[in-house]
Amino acid sequence: MSLSQELPSEKPSSATLEALQKLIDVVARLRSPDGGCPWDLAQTPQTLIPYVIEEAYEVVEAIGSGETDAIAEELGDLLLQVVLQAQIATEEAQFTLTEVAQGITEKLIRRHPHVFGDVTVTGVEEVRQNWEQIKAAEKGETVAQAQLLSAKLSRYARTLPPLMAGMKISQKAATAGFEWENVAGFWAKFQEELAEFQEAIEYKDKTEQQAELGDVLFTLIHLARWYDLDPTAALQETNRKFIKRLSKIEAVVDRPLSDYTLDELEALWQQAKVQLAQES
Repeated sequence: MSLSQELPSEKPSSATLEALQKLIDVVARLRSPDGGCPWDLAQTPQTLIPYVIEEAYEVVEAIGSGETDAIAEELGDLLLQVVLQAQIATEEAQFTLTEVAQGITEKLIRRHPHVFGDVTVTGVEEVRQNWEQIKAAEKGETVAQAQLLSAKLSRYARTLPPLMAGMKISQKAATAGFEWENVAGFWAKFQEELAEFQEAIEYKDKTEQQAELGDVLFTLIHLARWYDLDPTAALQETNRKFIKRLSKIEAVVDRPLSDYTLDELEALWQQAKVQLAQES
């Protein structure tokens, strides 16, 4: 099905199209050499990478909160990053926002022949198989090549945040047989990697220390998977917990935190911990 064919969906309202066009116009104005914003003009696709990641995580956070106003706001911030990247690409004569929208639309139609074509499927698994076959053909690969474990894991390592990639890699490797027979093997491996990390900290250079730290973290991810825990969610919660306790401390201190001794800060920390526990 081509884009020119009628799709079985309602057309967006004129208000929606007007709102999108206004956003595009505002971003173009911000990037204009004639009176635009110096900060926006200084940005490149590379400098904007942290903002793309940050906004995506803030969308996830908002969805988790269930607050619809927050979700709408954060989706807007993420949409801004898409429009801004497309605006910069347009200025460099690389591609346009129109091409971005056309590309994803064509991909969705192409990868859903059971909806937009005459293919019949019996369930979700068959949909997934068809998707993988079409995706492989698009990339000039055979299905066998696309299904190689190393190819899948390489994609995870390239495209996902490290903790998420580690979990995906651990899951796929375990399915392929790279798995300890019981959890004792995981704990033994963790102790081994921890000892090697400690040795590297004492006797080896920064490169070796970094490598051994990575091994410790990867083993912890394996343990998290074994116990059906989400390391990303766990770290996010710990970050939030730390900030909440720090906020409680800052609410009662009468001088900069750097003026307090470590023992004093520890006492304040424990007090904040108890207070938050009571509040919850």
